[in-house]
Amino acid sequence: MNRILLVAFAFTAAVSAAAAPALAQVGKSQGVLDANTVPEADLASMPHMTAAVAKVIVAARPFDSPMALHKLLLANGLTATQAEAFYGKAFVHVNLNTATAEEIMLIPGAGKRMAHEFDEYRPWKAWAQFDKEIGKYVDAKEVARLAQYAFIPLNLNTATDAEILTIPGAGNRMLREFKEYRPWKTTAQFDKEIGKYVDAKEVRRLARYVTIP
Repeated sequence: MNRILLVAFAFTAAVSAAAAPALAQVGKSQGVLDANTVPEADLASMPHMTAAVAKVIVAARPFDSPMALHKLLLANGLTATQAEAFYGKAFVHVNLNTATAEEIMLIPGAGKRMAHEFDEYRPWKAWAQFDKEIGKYVDAKEVARLAQYAFIPLNLNTATDAEILTIPGAGNRMLREFKEYRPWKTTAQFDKEIGKYVDAKEVRRLARYVTIP
């Protein structure tokens, strides 16, 4: 009897795991890199980049929004068309729940239509929701392409290991620290505790991806 129960339990667990939605809360890259963490040498090799502009980008990081990066690129000689070509290689993720229409339209090929749809289905809670709702308008390949430009903020107190590791540059060290100081209660606590391990700029960059209910 015990053996039968164990087999049934294992089967149920396997089915549940197979049915579970993808955990990632930062869209999976289809080739686009995070502009806040990509190495300077890699930036310099991207479309319409120069070593000088790449250095300016690195000095100005982290960018709190794609619009902040966009303004810097235009101020350093790129046209809007050239900036869009660059965004095909590197971008600052948009927060699906707070990004403005102007920020969303910086995503190559998004346009006013996607700006409207991204806003319409707020609040976004999971990528399965994104796949379903945006999949009403474009095919799966395009849904995945758009998703790589965005993130859904993680609940810092409940996020899984897999979810935390989708944050660009977080790695196992931040995974450990994020979990060690639970329960998180305030952003001031986050600044203090994570600030023991990285500088203020990096704390600010990481904080974009999380929420403390």
